[in-house]
Amino acid sequence: MLTRLYIQNYAIIEEVEIDFSASLNIITGETGAGKSILIGALGLILGQRADASVLLFSEKKCMVEGSFQMEGNHAALAFLKENDFDIDAELVIRREIAVNGKSRAFINDTPATLTQIKVLASLLVNLHQQFDTLELGNDEFQRQVIDALAGNEQPLQLYQQSFKQWQQTKLQLNELLHQKNDFQKEAEYQQFLLDELNEVAFKENELEDIEQELNLLTNTESIKTALAGTYY
Repeated sequence: MLTRLYIQNYAIIEEVEIDFSASLNIITGETGAGKSILIGALGLILGQRADASVLLFSEKKCMVEGSFQMEGNHAALAFLKENDFDIDAELVIRREIAVNGKSRAFINDTPATLTQIKVLASLLVNLHQQFDTLELGNDEFQRQVIDALAGNEQPLQLYQQSFKQWQQTKLQLNELLHQKNDFQKEAEYQQFLLDELNEVAFKENELEDIEQELNLLTNTESIKTALAGTYY
């Protein structure tokens, strides 16, 4: 549950801090009062992209920070634990947009990627906007509704963990099979070399004997001449 939203240097907002109660909170105002700007600022900490055009004062950075109550949100707590983020009773997501348009994101003051922010935000906030009813025809959305109504959170987590473990095991198996194939090729090559050596059938001191024979053949002519001279 969102408990606090702090906005600095965003669009027409110089600085504002809004505290939300655990009950129903309603923000009203005339057209142009800035209601959609609050939603846009909230979107930054939900993982939406932004650039320097959102800065009210171009020489200062923009910062949006949201605080969330984590009690009972097992999925979000599991995400924090799995990704090595600090776990506290209150979760703080902060997004900063620099004057050059580059952005940084933090989860409990620990740097985070935009993808991590999006995944975590999906476990914290349900943001309904115009044309959201089109999601009713989406198969994934329908499954999420059924799981929520059936209370399948724990079985779904167990299934996801088992599926992830199966994927990791499958990767390990494929790697081992690949290694086995490499080893088999190496063994076949080494066997080929061994067969070649066996076919040649080298004998002990064969190299020395060949060298002696080579020397003899090399000096054959001079030896014949010397013998002929001696015989004469």
